[in-house]
Amino acid sequence: MKNLQGKTALLTGASRGIGPCIGRALAEHGVNLVLTARGADALEANARELESMGVRAAAIAADIAETAAREQLLEQARAAIGPIDILINNAGMEWLSRYTSLSTEYIETMIRTNLVGPLILSRLVLPQMLERGTGHIVMMSSLGGKKGSPYSATYGATKAALNEWTAGIREELRETGVSASVICPGFISGAGMFAAYGKRAPWIAGESTPEQVAAAVIRAIRDDVGEIIVNPGPMWLMMVTNAISPAAMTWVFRTFGIYDFYRRQAEANQGLKA
Repeated sequence: MKNLQGKTALLTGASRGIGPCIGRALAEHGVNLVLTARGADALEANARELESMGVRAAAIAADIAETAAREQLLEQARAAIGPIDILINNAGMEWLSRYTSLSTEYIETMIRTNLVGPLILSRLVLPQMLERGTGHIVMMSSLGGKKGSPYSATYGATKAALNEWTAGIREELRETGVSASVICPGFISGAGMFAAYGKRAPWIAGESTPEQVAAAVIRAIRDDVGEIIVNPGPMWLMMVTNAISPAAMTWVFRTFGIYDFYRRQAEANQGLKA
């Protein structure tokens, strides 16, 4: 989709984290936006900011973990702005904890938010995209979906599933004019969970900015790139190593403190509400 001017995007998780940054990047390319998240106040402010950039924007509060909310969201989005040309499945949740300390309800909510919601929203927008012969779906995954980490196992499972769904659906959609991409950021500075904790990533993992993630989203759509890893330094080499020898990569992560980093935060979260 080389020309984004005048297209309409639905962006989930648009109230905080990297969501607003993705919204601004799309607006800079002339994309009209429907912003959604559970909280309405920040959405409205973000929509007004995007309108000041010369595009149309609408804010619709919705919980994509809920079946009825997903269908209602799309009805409201189409009524507000028009047919959806681009779907950015950015909404997600993560909580570092021992697996057995998570309630079954929280595990189910994470799976519905991180995996079921994006898949069903994609299912709901695809028929009209295919009918028009144009459209793009972006899944916001994570390097956590490339290599599962302790204290974040459920999160990693949901992101790994997004990676494989995207790989499969891209081939299914080949030559239809519709496509899909997945973005896999590592640690993000200035936004997201660890920024909220006031923590910095271990040096070996490196950090990227929200702007770099947003730029990857734009590139994925314009150049139809199937998967983009957003991370500086040697992380790409680590992923290659993991493909050859997962045990070797586990040793690296354990030895250089990445797993200990997760453990310390999980311990700090103990007793807090997820």
